[in-house]
Amino acid sequence: MNDTAPASAHGQALPHLRASDADRDRVAEVLSTALSEGRLTHDEHSERLDALYAAKTLGELAPLTQDLPAAAGAGARHDLGGLTRSPEGVENIRSVLGAAERKGRWLVEPRTNVSVVLGSVSLDMREAVLSQREVTVQSALMFSTLEVVVPPGVRVVSRMSDTLSTVELKTREDPAVPAPPTVVLEGGAWLSTVTVRTKEPKSGRWGR
Repeated sequence: MNDTAPASAHGQALPHLRASDADRDRVAEVLSTALSEGRLTHDEHSERLDALYAAKTLGELAPLTQDLPAAAGAGARHDLGGLTRSPEGVENIRSVLGAAERKGRWLVEPRTNVSVVLGSVSLDMREAVLSQREVTVQSALMFSTLEVVVPPGVRVVSRMSDTLSTVELKTREDPAVPAPPTVVLEGGAWLSTVTVRTKEPKSGRWGR
């Protein structure tokens, strides 16, 4: 008889087994649901996401959700519309004395790092596919501009620190949606401008 138990969703049975992208997606779904239900604060959610994408084994994933109920449908992998998510769940965008942009149909990773010096970055998310319900844009701006465009109904939260800079949010939220897709802005801006606005998509809808 084989007494070896199969690995559970939280990895108690085989804690040393390497975690897969699907395992991380399941945990991310549980964390996202807990945030929308008020079980986690935004800071707690952000800390657990950092630990999630740093985890290498099922045993490291287990503590992140052991005090949370499983999300409905958490076993299903997100449909990313044929787009491929990076193993780390991170995209890095850098611009020095230049301009960078993302527009059209593209995948918004759980975390997007934006580093700009004497340049500009435009993130048009109107036709983008969201990898999870809450994503983070972590910025380091110096003498630069960052423009973020989102479709109607998307919530934008700014936690940026600004020094001699302007952070302006011109967004519209739908009060009828209890847990809307959310973009969190973090990081710092020095002598820079950050503008966030809502605009109707040219075609399609905000993806998830």
